[in-house]
Amino acid sequence: MTQSVIHQPRVAWDGARAFVRAAGSHDYEAFAGEVASRLGTECYAELAATRQRILTGWPGTGGDRHITDVELGRWRVRLDDLLRAHPDLIEAVRDLTDQTR
Repeated sequence: MTQSVIHQPRVAWDGARAFVRAAGSHDYEAFAGEVASRLGTECYAELAATRQRILTGWPGTGGDRHITDVELGRWRVRLDDLLRAHPDLIEAVRDLTDQTR
């Protein structure tokens, strides 16, 4: 049997990109429901806050990437901390990440 090594910081980074992408998408509601059921209400609330910041920030900046870059950083740290505390959630984050591709 072959074992694979999961690079947790990479899972957090890929997840951050996916979560921010989903927060600004038309599929937000379905994705947010999955986040709530798989990662809990705290992550769901943070995703809602990210969506709010993105949707209110983009029109005022003409689509400046600064807003999404800041949100990416927040989510990378948030997911990194979550996965360190709960390594059993790595598959859930990977599955959620795959949903946004």
